[in-house]
Amino acid sequence: MKRWSALPSVALAAAMVVGVAGCAGGSDDPEPPSAQSPSAPRQSESSGGDDSEPEEKGALAQVKGEGGIVLKVTSAVRNDGGFLTLEGEVTNGTGKAWTAANWRGDERELVKNGGSIAGATLVDNKGKKKYLILRDTEGRCLCTRFQGLLSGDTAEWFAQFPAPPLESTEVSFQVGSMPPATIEISEG
Repeated sequence: MKRWSALPSVALAAAMVVGVAGCAGGSDDPEPPSAQSPSAPRQSESSGGDDSEPEEKGALAQVKGEGGIVLKVTSAVRNDGGFLTLEGEVTNGTGKAWTAANWRGDERELVKNGGSIAGATLVDNKGKKKYLILRDTEGRCLCTRFQGLLSGDTAEWFAQFPAPPLESTEVSFQVGSMPPATIEISEG
């Protein structure tokens, strides 16, 4: 597991400023390092309406969509420094190779992230605020970059967001055309 807490403080501060500015309604900048990792787990919703997956032991949430892609969130930890780290895994059940191209987001800057989870968002319904993935000073997301998954393969992923206020303990996570997954935040 790679942890981004070792990033130089200047780069982290700049990434947080860019991420928070992006949350205010402006455009986003991206970055996907090629690190992946998972952690601890519950369950949520699934593709196209009410197609819920049964709760998997240890998963905070699991959703199914995009022709057989299964996304699990196994950890959502509020870290010192004001950010939230999500970890999980994605499994390709499509029957063909998958590249995560539509998970990188629609913004021009996000194209540099390739097949990544850069387009993911968090929504704090209680605080009525949307959070975008943090980016470094070069616009690359603080998230996993996928090299592609063959059918049946599973890969670990992570993504870092600005942390919602302490009173917000539940958020909705969404990426691409996957259904939203409601997850509970734990304190790190």
